[in-house]
Amino acid sequence: MARHSSFFFFFALAVVGQALTPSTFFTSNDQARLQAHFTTASPYKDLATAHYSILGLTLLGVAVPNNNEACQFAQSKFDPGKVETVYYASSISKVLKGCSLPPDASKLLANAVSENSSVQELFFVVSAMKNLGVPIDSPKISKVLTALLKKDDGVASLGYAFHIAALLSGNVDSFADRIEDAIVQADEVDGKYLQFEQGAGTTALVIDGAYALADAVKKAPAINAEQASKFANFLVNRKHTANYRSAYLILKALKTFTSNSYHIPIVVTLESNMAVSAKSPIVKVRVSNVLGQTIGKLSVVAEKAKRRDDGAVILSKTPLKPAAGTDQTLYEFNLMASKPGQGLYEITVSVAPANTEESRLVGTSDATVTVKVTTEVEVDGAEILLVDRDQSSQAKGSKVNYPSKLTSVLEADYHQKLVMKFQIKDKLANQPMRVHQAFVKFTNQNTKQEIIYVAEPDAKSMYKFDLDVAVKASEFSGASGLYQMDLIIGDAVIVNPFVWHVADVKLTFLEGSAKESDNGGSPYAVKSEIKVNV
Repeated sequence: MARHSSFFFFFALAVVGQALTPSTFFTSNDQARLQAHFTTASPYKDLATAHYSILGLTLLGVAVPNNNEACQFAQSKFDPGKVETVYYASSISKVLKGCSLPPDASKLLANAVSENSSVQELFFVVSAMKNLGVPIDSPKISKVLTALLKKDDGVASLGYAFHIAALLSGNVDSFADRIEDAIVQADEVDGKYLQFEQGAGTTALVIDGAYALADAVKKAPAINAEQASKFANFLVNRKHTANYRSAYLILKALKTFTSNSYHIPIVVTLESNMAVSAKSPIVKVRVSNVLGQTIGKLSVVAEKAKRRDDGAVILSKTPLKPAAGTDQTLYEFNLMASKPGQGLYEITVSVAPANTEESRLVGTSDATVTVKVTTEVEVDGAEILLVDRDQSSQAKGSKVNYPSKLTSVLEADYHQKLVMKFQIKDKLANQPMRVHQAFVKFTNQNTKQEIIYVAEPDAKSMYKFDLDVAVKASEFSGASGLYQMDLIIGDAVIVNPFVWHVADVKLTFLEGSAKESDNGGSPYAVKSEIKVNV
């Protein structure tokens, strides 16, 4: 089929794939972006924004700019009659240098522990008590929290309850038992993510609270390793949120996933260029926690590398060695040592800690990265033939070698067919291959009109293009004249796609063979106005 348009190469982009491990991590660029986002919250419009942005900077390990101005803002917005402002202001004063609140900051907190409040308000009260060093009456608060959860045990309320219980002394197992009640309400998406329908902020709140409470009772939460990986995957893929509260809560939950006592999800990502070739044979992967940090000395193994097209396995149990340099998260191996053919390969990676007592790592098997083994190609056995339509005489063939073009101009008229045959040879495997893009383009040297045809391979990967001059006249608008003939080759796995000027061809069409049109057959010219009688 002809196309009257300019041709654009399309090259497939590869994507790093993951099994049950998070598909990305919190990169240094992400940290810089989030730091800038928290910093630009100043000058602050409200106490909540100040709270989440200042605590977010503290989580990033960054000093809060304009410390004194931030403290003065917290002090000015502090209202001892509102527990929410006491919580926000006390959290800010706790992390800022030399920042204190008025002596009456803690007066209403003890009286605010009431069954007439909400679970969120009780969270504000207990957290503020912790910030200000006010004694926490754990039995009373535990009793009130139990009563409040009978009225509202939604996912968000359970998340706040986990944080409250983690701050209490005594037996809080009854609250830890509710972790399972929350987790079963999570929705799974695409087999890769777990989330609560209330959004990323609530998901982060619940997960962070669940692990905080689990650490407090020294008992694993009702979250299995696969669920931990899926929650982590969801949260790390929401790292671009612009909401200050969500950004802070997500960052806090991700930090929990690097330091809790039960589950540390690992992330395996492709660090090197996705294209691998004889000139660039090394595959380099990053193995880190969700914040991109090292998780200690590891044994990293490429369990197998399987070609996506035909399932061919080219290696198994190949160890990766630590990459040179100071970055302890990088590991590498030479894929081309296995002499793979061109194509897309899925490499399955397993990870084991050198410390055999480390049992917290999750997602240590079946992580996958996708690479593309590329090759150079060359044209082999190219030949152009002129064949009489009635086959009354023997075909006239001309050999042509890439990248040269035929020195003489070919002439073909409406009594003939123009045929081109060629093979594309994979230089890596030294054998013929099929490519995704094989086109023959004719460009009228006078009008610059382009006509593009597809060259098709046979069972032996011999490409053939056949132009019946008489039959295809209308696609050329019957425009006889000199045409530049190009061969266009492209594919995602070849490193040297090309446009080859094969020959110049003088085509002669039968006079009047073009379809009638307002301008002698050109499909691009302005047509006459269509007039409608009303």
